[in-house]
Amino acid sequence: MLIRDYSLPEGWYPRDSRKVTQFLSGFNCQAPYSRAAIAPHAGWYYCGRVAARAVCTLEPQADTVAVIGGHLPSDVPPLFAMEDAVKTPFGPMPVDTEMRSLLLDELSAEDRFRDNTVEVLLPMVRFFFPKAMLLWLRLPCGIMSLEAGKKIFKAAEKLNRKVNVLGSTDLTHYGPNYGFSPKGTGIKALRWVREVNDANFINAVESGKGDEVLRRAEHDSSACSAGAVLGAMGFAEEAGAGAARLLEYATSADVNDDIPDSFVGYAAITFG
Repeated sequence: MLIRDYSLPEGWYPRDSRKVTQFLSGFNCQAPYSRAAIAPHAGWYYCGRVAARAVCTLEPQADTVAVIGGHLPSDVPPLFAMEDAVKTPFGPMPVDTEMRSLLLDELSAEDRFRDNTVEVLLPMVRFFFPKAMLLWLRLPCGIMSLEAGKKIFKAAEKLNRKVNVLGSTDLTHYGPNYGFSPKGTGIKALRWVREVNDANFINAVESGKGDEVLRRAEHDSSACSAGAVLGAMGFAEEAGAGAARLLEYATSADVNDDIPDSFVGYAAITFG
């Protein structure tokens, strides 16, 4: 069996299963559950609570959880982890190789790169769905990713799988660390990110309009992995999961006593 190893350094998330359990056991997961959600993908210190809120909304009896990452430009094809299983603090999580093979007939290539957008969410997925298989893929920042999400639903139907989809994105990367400071620094900048830039992107997701999500991400620099969002939206639309709804919003500035010059926005969004 070929197992995909960790690629992120220590500190992104706990490597000890006891620490993961301690972090996540306080989340009260209750019906109604969703088939699709969107979560952030920074280190757990900054956004773990927000990410867990999203993961916790998903249907607990899923056979497979598709975690869709991003960080891909529009001219790159969808990328799949091609291993048989993926390492987590709770042991290897098996990959749904049958579903992957079905999707590879229409989608594309191997994900051989180090990237946080899927890996950082896997301990949560493994904790909340200990019996489920995994589908690891990353989608490009293009409108074709909406259709890719629909293909995931159709593959699930063909294989008679109960599938959840988790789209992974952070929101506005603001400040000199990211080369994006249109509103200066301090409270004015933080309010603009919260109340305007990130709010406009979240509103676009809630509207269900994929082209507007893509436009906001590209024009406003308000999301780093819009393809993952579009994939979750496409799946939710095909599944009849219902409209998107914001569960929680935060920024990395929230863990500091003072407002830093650079910070990132995070949102937990569910469908239905």
